[in-house]
Amino acid sequence: MPEPHTRTVVVLAAGEGKRMKSSLPKVLHPLLGRTLVGHVLNAADPLGAARTLVVVGHGADQVRAHLTGIAPEATAVHQAEQLGTGHAVRIALEAAPEVTGTVVVLNGDVPLLRPETVGELVAAHEGEGAAATVLAAEVPDPTGLGRIVRDATGRLEQIVEQRDATAAQLALREINAGIYAFDAARLRDVLGKLSTDNDQGEEYLTDVFKMLVAAGEPVGVHLAVDHTETLGCNDRVELAALRRLLRDRINERWMRAGVSLLDPETTWIDVTVALDRDAVVDQNTQLRGGSVVGADAVVGPDVTLIDTVVGPGATVVRSHAVGAEVGPSASVGPYAYLRPDARLAERAKVGTFVEVKNSEIGAGSKVPHLTYVGDATIGEQSNIGAASVFVNYDGVRKHRTVIGSHARTGADNMFVAPVEVGDGAYTAAGSVIIEDVPAGAMGVARARQRNIEGWVLKRRAGTAAAEAAERALGGTQGAPAVPSSASEGEPIHGGAESVGGTPEPGDTATE
Repeated sequence: MPEPHTRTVVVLAAGEGKRMKSSLPKVLHPLLGRTLVGHVLNAADPLGAARTLVVVGHGADQVRAHLTGIAPEATAVHQAEQLGTGHAVRIALEAAPEVTGTVVVLNGDVPLLRPETVGELVAAHEGEGAAATVLAAEVPDPTGLGRIVRDATGRLEQIVEQRDATAAQLALREINAGIYAFDAARLRDVLGKLSTDNDQGEEYLTDVFKMLVAAGEPVGVHLAVDHTETLGCNDRVELAALRRLLRDRINERWMRAGVSLLDPETTWIDVTVALDRDAVVDQNTQLRGGSVVGADAVVGPDVTLIDTVVGPGATVVRSHAVGAEVGPSASVGPYAYLRPDARLAERAKVGTFVEVKNSEIGAGSKVPHLTYVGDATIGEQSNIGAASVFVNYDGVRKHRTVIGSHARTGADNMFVAPVEVGDGAYTAAGSVIIEDVPAGAMGVARARQRNIEGWVLKRRAGTAAAEAAERALGGTQGAPAVPSSASEGEPIHGGAESVGGTPEPGDTATE
């Protein structure tokens, strides 16, 4: 059995990408879960290369920093002057003189390239013992692309750039994808002989093929099954077109795996997302980052999930979630916002216009309406009243609120952390809870209501309100006397007296 080939991957990522008109290097532009160069590195990953060399130039520091995060094993090689693809590969191999075996060269802006295609190219190259093999594709419009020129027998004669092509060569539709496999020793030998005698005044890597053919070395052409894999990106229009193509590829894969996408054209799923069989994704939905959607869960319409886990059977409707966890059979929305570390247990509910951050909501508990829950722990089977705020920040530090199990908190409550409401406790509507409420107790913290009779007829005479009040009072009565205890500037809702009377359960929240 022959010895396995040692493989080295060289990714060309030094170009500025002027047509992108961006301060961000072209290869760092994002595309459904990865950068352009991230997609290319992923396509090469199954090769099991002994080393990966990424040639950087424009925005080198930014590209290096990105590589540290996504491919720490890769080595960045700096190309100070961008003097052509041949020069870039030569710089890379000079930085790694120990390289032998197969050298795979990839452009850093071909994000649709499949790992299978790279593997097939390398297998064909190594199987034929070729000095060099180029990946080619038949395209509908070859404008701007290098052409594959074959001799009368169909063998590769040369690869010619658009600028240097003859009229007959420009009519060819078989193009160079910019993806190659080389024998390392023969590549090194020819790289040192490259010329800059061309329209660009650069060292073309494609000239290596012409020189190898002239020397009688075996060279090969491997044709890609799908030409869209070879599409590069030069501006934002092309980036958008690639995004649509990748969206369609991803969506088709998930539908064939048993996921229902109700409107694939408005569903955008990153390549890093995972979905289980029988999940349903409704229209206008974005699933991004490391998001996971469980079996029988329904997500959408109008949902964005970023790094969020949705458990089996859960429902998320018209909501936005970042770094959150939605437990099995839980429900979210419509119009909810789950911020990082919001965790809903099984059958929990976060309803309309509710924001949750860094909080745990226990099994079966509900936060149905108009509420902010921050830095809190809520036990099981509790209900949080409408229009409540967990007051977690004192201007310097965050503090935590704890609500026990089977608790019922009133509408329009403020929980001023740190504070705890015990198991089975109630809080009255309109309360500002600043002290712990023991288990089974009713917490009440609101002023007694006082009605100042005749205030509208006296203070708002001539208004529609006064006229309505006068009709309701029979129209013949004068304005009732204002109690002497109420001064002229006294507020409508009375003073700050303590609560009188004991609130009933109806004084708490709606569900």
